[in-house]
Amino acid sequence: MGLRLFDAHVHLDFYDNAAEVAQRAAARGIELFAVTVTPRGHEAARPLLAGCTNVHLAVGLHPWWVARGQADADDVAHACELAARTRFVGEVGMDLSPRHVSEGSAKRQREAFAALCTAAARGSDATAPSVLSVHAVRSAGACLDVLDKTGCLERCRVVFHWFSGSSDELHRAVVAGCRFSVNEMMLATRRGREYARQLPLDQLLVETDLPEKADEANAADGGASNAGVADGADESAREIAQSLERCVSQIAGLRHMDESELVRQLVANAERLLS
Repeated sequence: MGLRLFDAHVHLDFYDNAAEVAQRAAARGIELFAVTVTPRGHEAARPLLAGCTNVHLAVGLHPWWVARGQADADDVAHACELAARTRFVGEVGMDLSPRHVSEGSAKRQREAFAALCTAAARGSDATAPSVLSVHAVRSAGACLDVLDKTGCLERCRVVFHWFSGSSDELHRAVVAGCRFSVNEMMLATRRGREYARQLPLDQLLVETDLPEKADEANAADGGASNAGVADGADESAREIAQSLERCVSQIAGLRHMDESELVRQLVANAERLLS
């Protein structure tokens, strides 16, 4: 089966049976951009998912782990080393929400993100640019500053995951050529629905950010692969497919489009992202 849907941001390694979930997703025509939260999580997942041709495994340095000190200087250096020679990078970025991180972590987050972006831009190949899935909560402008100064906006393909910034920040990111992956949680907000309606169609992707509560499930162990949610593989793949399908349906309604037409556009967007 050819590509039918593309999940632009999923925590595949948080499933106990990640390879089986990926295989069931492949049978449904779904490709997965599998983000991780630490370089250790990426390296643990890599041999498990090596045979899954529908999985694009990304090296991560999640801002929550950086802010909490769960990703230390060695982890940052390790992530940078991997980002310089690995095409796919995520989940990375900054989070300045007091709901998620303690005060005083902004400088540490920015320095870690800048180091990672510098490495990703340096390692990006013009014929197959690096792809970054960026977490930017109350920090879209700051993330764009870093992405610009490190050369990522020019040399890499940047995808904002679950974008929640201001309309001015959205406009800046659109003009810079960034992509945006939209999930059901984003569409549950008025701002998210409006952004999904007005985003340039060729810069739009969909995602799940599944499994639910993935970040909390792995907070204690730093995101080690296969330490989180245990589900039946077919049930988990079906959950991913249904979440993507609901997202597509809602976006099509917001944009007054035929769903099949939207799916064709989303597939073309994914293929361009990964080409």
